[in-house]
Order: sequence, then structure tokens, then C-alpha cells
Amino acid sequence: MKWYSSNKDETIAVNVTSQSVLLGDLKQRLEAVNGFTVATLNLDHVVKLRHAGAFRDAYEDHSHITADGNPIVWLLRLAGQQVSLVPGSELVEPVLEIAASMDVPVAFLGSTPASLEKARETLTARYPGLRIVACIAPAMGFDPTGQAADDAIAELQQSGARLVLLALGAPKQEVFAARAQEHLPQTGFLSIGAGLDFVSGTQTRAPKLAQRLALEWLWRLVNSPTRLARRYGSCILILPELVWRALRSRSGGAVSR
Repeated sequence: MKWYSSNKDETIAVNVTSQSVLLGDLKQRLEAVNGFTVATLNLDHVVKLRHAGAFRDAYEDHSHITADGNPIVWLLRLAGQQVSLVPGSELVEPVLEIAASMDVPVAFLGSTPASLEKARETLTARYPGLRIVACIAPAMGFDPTGQAADDAIAELQQSGARLVLLALGAPKQEVFAARAQEHLPQTGFLSIGAGLDFVSGTQTRAPKLAQRLALEWLWRLVNSPTRLARRYGSCILILPELVWRALRSRSGGAVSR
């Protein structure tokens, strides 16, 4: 299934079937000193992709796109595409375990200085040999296309990092990843949202039971109703159309805009 924008014929396709497949490919790229960019598609991204040209352009430049969120997985399966759930936050530790085993230098970009430092302490203790060579916490209002982004790219280049975890939130992290990869083609960029904040304890993820029941979204809504109500409302509004597209895609029918 492909995710069409509301005003362009360009499409975004999930091209990662499972976490194990993704990790295997990223390991090969790190061994070959080839860069990559990983985005994790969820319903909020689908909404944003319809209205933000820079976000859409950045997504199209990404080498890997996973299904982050059960609705994306269900829609793809409805369309006949078998994929597994691969949230960005759940990639942090397995990817860093690979980096530690291969002595790949790592950088963190995003979040806050305190959260990054706590995450660094936790992860280096958990994975002996892990080298975190830069922790960059941009100022509030960070522009992924502005001078601050240029400065961050220069700092990443100077640090020698070959794997960068981006905790800027969408669409900033994806826009930055696409831009930075052009300047640092041998570096891998992985957008992980609140992944480092979960490690540091700055943010708390939903309980395991809520995750297993696919109710993580409800847990988040209950805990942050003001921030998330409008976002989730927009996601719910586009679901009927996406279900129709999935069914049409499965039956071989043309999907129009």
C-alpha cells in the first residue's frame, strides 16, 4: 500500500517488513560504511505528509521506512502486505548493541542536555564498548533547514559519528536526516522520537499490557489530553479513506487522489 498526498501523485511506501530484516540491513551498511536514513511511519505522519511539502520530500529521500503504529500495520495487512510493527523507540537498544559490537561511533541529537546525558550513562553501562562521541541538544525552535542545522551537521562531521539517533520529533528529525545525509553520506540517521527520553526516564512509555492490547495511544491521550486530542482526532478522520485505499489496493483497483 502507498500513502498518497492530498495534492500530489508522489507516494510513500513502507519498505521494511520486520525489525530483524531492518537490523540485518543496517548492520551490512555500517560494515560497508554506507549511510542510511530510517523513518517510522505512523498515522500522525500520514496526516502531516499531506500538508507539509518539506516533510514529504524528506520522506521520499529516506532509505528505510518502517510501520510505526498498529493502524499502519493493520492497513498494510488489509492491503495484502505482510509487515511487522517496528516503532522507532524500540530500535534504540538493538541498533546501539550492533554499534557497540562493531565499534561504530554514535551521536545523539535532540531532546534536552539532561536527558541525553542520562541516556548516555545508561546505555554505555548497558553496552560495553559503546562509544557515544557527541550529545547535541538543539535550542527550542530548532530549524532543521537553518543555520543551527548546518552547525549541527558540522559538529557531527567533526565528531566522527557514523550513526546518529535523532530525537527531534516529526517532522524536524526526518527533514534534518535527509539534509544531513547529503553532507554525510557515510553516516546512518535513525529517527527515534522519544526513544532516548524513555531510556533516560524523562518520559514514561505506556505499560506493557497497554502495548500488547494496542492501546498505547489511549494511554498517551489520557496522560496528555490537551497536547494529543487534536492530533489523534485528525488521525481518526482519515482512517475511513485509508481503509478504502487499502481495500482497493488489495483488489488491484486504481487508487485515486
